[in-house]
Amino acid sequence: MRFIIAAYERLVVDLPRLLLIAILVGVGYFAYYVPNLRLDASADSLFLEEDRDLRYYRGVTARYGSDDYLIIAYKARSDLFAPESIADLKSLRAQLQALPGVASVTTMLDVPLIDSPPVTLKQLREEVPNLLSPRTDLELARQELTESPLYRQLIMSTDARTTAVLLTLNPDPVYESLLSARDGLRDKAMDSELTLAEQREVDMLSEQIKAQREMVTARHGKTIAQIRQILDGYRNRAELHLGGLPIIITDMLDYIMHDFVVFGAGILVFLIGLLWIIFIQPRWVLLSVLCCLLSVVVMLGFLGLIDWPLTAVSANFAALLLIFSLSVTVHLIVHYRELHTQNPDQDQRWLVWNTVRDMFKPCACTALTSMVAFASLLVSGIRPIIDFGWMMVLGIGLVLLMAFTLFPAALMMLSPSVPPAQRDMTSAITGFFARAIQRGPRIITAVYVALALVSVIGMASLTVENRFIDNFRNSTEIYQGLLTIDRELGGTTPVDIILDADPDFLIGSAANSEGATDDEFDDEFDDEFDDEYDEDDLGATSYWYNSFRLAEVNEVHQFLESLPETGKVLSMATTIDTLRSINEDEEPTTFWLSLIYKNLPADVKEALFDPYMSSDGNQLRFSARVLDSDPTLQRAELLETIQTH
Repeated sequence: MRFIIAAYERLVVDLPRLLLIAILVGVGYFAYYVPNLRLDASADSLFLEEDRDLRYYRGVTARYGSDDYLIIAYKARSDLFAPESIADLKSLRAQLQALPGVASVTTMLDVPLIDSPPVTLKQLREEVPNLLSPRTDLELARQELTESPLYRQLIMSTDARTTAVLLTLNPDPVYESLLSARDGLRDKAMDSELTLAEQREVDMLSEQIKAQREMVTARHGKTIAQIRQILDGYRNRAELHLGGLPIIITDMLDYIMHDFVVFGAGILVFLIGLLWIIFIQPRWVLLSVLCCLLSVVVMLGFLGLIDWPLTAVSANFAALLLIFSLSVTVHLIVHYRELHTQNPDQDQRWLVWNTVRDMFKPCACTALTSMVAFASLLVSGIRPIIDFGWMMVLGIGLVLLMAFTLFPAALMMLSPSVPPAQRDMTSAITGFFARAIQRGPRIITAVYVALALVSVIGMASLTVENRFIDNFRNSTEIYQGLLTIDRELGGTTPVDIILDADPDFLIGSAANSEGATDDEFDDEFDDEFDDEYDEDDLGATSYWYNSFRLAEVNEVHQFLESLPETGKVLSMATTIDTLRSINEDEEPTTFWLSLIYKNLPADVKEALFDPYMSSDGNQLRFSARVLDSDPTLQRAELLETIQTH
């Protein structure tokens, strides 16, 4: 230990130029990698590698469709069904469809209409009418779009003033295949140990996914910019708002970078002003700022070097490092000035060495306790929180190293200034509090006991919620878009509820395929269907797609709709309600359900069945949208309520 202390003393106070050169070379090396620093708002940045929920979610989106769509809330200045409004929508649709990044555009002009006027199943097989079909009645179409269980608050607001334009972005098959391959290997790793070759393949796939994801994000950003440019040409004729998960991700990255720069610069300016007011002398301001800035530059360069991206959470680490670095350097400055005041005849070497020697233990203790505090985040189980914890642990260690190398070495290059006056502003402030404590210790104690009680009461009522809309100012386009979509078009944040078939049913189905029978379903359905259709009909073979089970599905659907936090809910119950008019508003039988499924046109089946039921009818998907602008929203409680039900 003595050898280390002696070596440190010689390096800092005897060879300060050599130490400064080494520091500047190191800072320059890491500064070279700062441009490589990147931001990430993808799912991989939010979840741990072994997160099974993420795997399940990706499986659901692969089966039922992705949520990578944009919503344009279109509110015409005149009647939405007027010829000029319809022509305007047609023009907007054509321009949006021409964009290379857009896979499809769905408007109120495109959706199938079965009650405007009512059509039979035979007519539906011949032609699927929409708003632009010659025989469509516009008033009936207005009624259907505003009252239909499918289109109400999905395509059209209830007051028929706002319609939604849904844009599906082009998927990236390369990115999806890379994700599938890597997740398959990660799933295998949960059950058995990967071979060395497989682990190398996981690492290689992860690198390829990063590169491909950056391309996808950049492409989506370009597409969104083109969409906004197109919308600008229509704002004089309609009120337009853009929303959806892709725009949240794209705009979030822009806001993170903007806040990173603005917040960091604001703190730096504030610290410079504060240092100037407290210490007055330029040398203390420059030394403090230099220690702060170089610590942050080295840390940012390190993140860029090892390709460790920033997220919405971890992007705050730079501002915290600036503050922590300032606290350490202020301790050093104050102690140096105290020593200089008390020993005005001592040379610079004595002052610098005694400053760092006396202050190392308290500063190291402060740094270690802060590192332990941030290290507690490592067990949170949340990827961005874990990353933030690691960045702060490493950053605080770097700040301590920089403060006890750069600060004394740079100070050795300067001569002692005139000793400061014994009484300055800081001593006046601390003296005031000292006298207050001496005069009224009981009063001070009582005040803090009261504050502690208030704090305990406050902590008991503390809640945690992360509403997307709270991340944006009221004046931003994304805030206005989210608010409009919430109020007029059924909510923004999607939540999927998946219902699987009873495992006993699946076992029974497997047995039936070998000649066995399922008594439970034989009793209910055999008499009705033995002579009507064969065993391959979905109504006879599936768990959910029959009149008995769909009654339960309708109950679940109504429960989800009854929740105050949910907006639009779509499911097979919506599909059956939509098709009820074809059955003359009678309750559907299982035979009718099978008949409908076999005879509907492919595009209608794709819109009404594929998003909500698996092809074998043994799994259902309820698609609910959460009202993110609801000030009382408690997402965890909502999910628990749904799970319990």
